[in-house]
Order: sequence, then structure tokens, then C-alpha cells
Amino acid sequence: MVQKAERVAPVRAGNHSQGGAGGAGKSGKPIGNVTRGTTNPNRMRRLDRWLAGPQAWRLRRATDPLVIDLGYGASPATAVELFDRLSAVRADVRVAGIEIEPARVRAAKALERAGLSFHVGGFEIPVPGQPVIVRAFNVLRQYEEADVEAIWSLVRSRLSPDGLFIDGTCDEIGRRVTWVALDVGGPLSLSISMRFGGFVLPSEIAERLPKALIHRNVPGEKIHGFLQALDKAWLNAAPLAAFGNRQRWTAMCRSMLDGGWPVHDGPSRWRLGELTVGWDAVAPSP
Repeated sequence: MVQKAERVAPVRAGNHSQGGAGGAGKSGKPIGNVTRGTTNPNRMRRLDRWLAGPQAWRLRRATDPLVIDLGYGASPATAVELFDRLSAVRADVRVAGIEIEPARVRAAKALERAGLSFHVGGFEIPVPGQPVIVRAFNVLRQYEEADVEAIWSLVRSRLSPDGLFIDGTCDEIGRRVTWVALDVGGPLSLSISMRFGGFVLPSEIAERLPKALIHRNVPGEKIHGFLQALDKAWLNAAPLAAFGNRQRWTAMCRSMLDGGWPVHDGPSRWRLGELTVGWDAVAPSP
């Protein structure tokens, strides 16, 4: 069972827009709660290859290539992997892993090297500068839905002008993954990525939706309509299963695009079992 964190006190995002080590709340404590921190190596690979693929321009263009792995968990393995993968995009990338539990940070310190560091903190991001990427995976899932908007606003206030905040969720070994991408103006898109052969219907991803959407998969909500349309397109593409699930998934994505859904990217991403759609198509009702 997922650990349920305590409510996060309201935060004025503007108080943290400049970052720095003094960005915690009035009590001096990091903003957020300790969560169970479960993680596994290679769990974030599907997101990382998206950041190093269609989103790589953000890192290449950045004046300061600062990347934050927010709430990396009990093991720093995924933060190290993020550093290695993004170093291939930009050699001078700086990845800062942030955890609210001091013991986890102490354990990670031995892995520090040039460009990779670990810090105690929370959503205030106690690292100087404006990050170009902030990754928070399996973090907000353990908070209340009512807290999501405030947390999003706080983290977005720290981003560089071309910065991107990723709020994502995945299963224990990264075979079913979803993430919301946000820039300084708000949510941009929802992405899903699934391992071929690991599902019967694409709507099974519903159990891994981010906190902002997971309770909205009910009739009348956009995310429900999106998942239903995915299933229909997947079933209609069944004849292509003889050529493999990759061909079937690609046909499903093409059908969604042709059907008017605001599908981003293209076949090179679809072949990976990935699909990204504009946020307006799945955003929760007020």
C-alpha cells in the first residue's frame, strides 16, 4: 500500500522564485513530507530517454544546465542514471539529487562527483539557480490531490524560462509509466509509456496515472474519454498484431492523431511504446 503523506501547508510560490539554500519554509524545514522512497535501478529509463530525446533542446539551450532529481528515494541509483544519460546530451550538465530524509542524502554522498551532488530539501529546491529540468517521480503520488496545484506552482516558480517540471508515476520496475510535463506557464502534456507484451488494454495504465488524474478516471472526465479512445484504437488495430505489438501501437497512435486527439511527437516515439497528448485533452474538470 502506498504511504499516505501528511498535508502540505500552503506555500507562496513567489517567496522561493530565486532559489538558494534559504528557500525552506519559515520554520527552516524543507517543504514536504518523508515518503517511503521505494526505487529500483533503471526504473526511470522511459522518462529519461524522453528527456534526452524530444526535450533535449531545453538542456542544450540552457545557460545553466542545472537538473534536479526531486525525491529520488531510498537509493540514489536513478539520480546517478539521470546524470549519466543527460551527460550524453550535454557534458557539463549538473544534476542535484534532493531528498527530504537526511539519512538518504548521507548515504548518497559517497557517489558525488563533478556535476553530481546530493542535498537535503523538499519542493522549495534548496539549490541556487534556475533548473532547466526538475524530475519528481513517484513523489506527488503520495500526497493529497488538493495539494498538487500548490506544489506544481511552487516548483514551476523555480524553473528557468525554458525549464520543464516532470510529475510522474511508474510501477516498481518501470514497465508502466506516466508523466505530466509542465513549464513556467502550466501543464503542457501527459505522456504514457508501456512495455509491449505487458498489458492487454492500454487503459491499464490508469493505475499509474499521476495524482492530478488518477481519481478522475470516471465517466465525464477527459482522461476517462482518452483512455477509452485508446482502448478502441488498440482493439481496432488488432489485425496488425501479427506483425508485432510495435506495429499495432503505432497504428493506435496514428488513429488517435487522425481522430483529432492532440498527439505530440511521432512514429519514432510511438515505436517505443510511448504516446504524448496535449494537456487540454485530459485535464481534470474544475
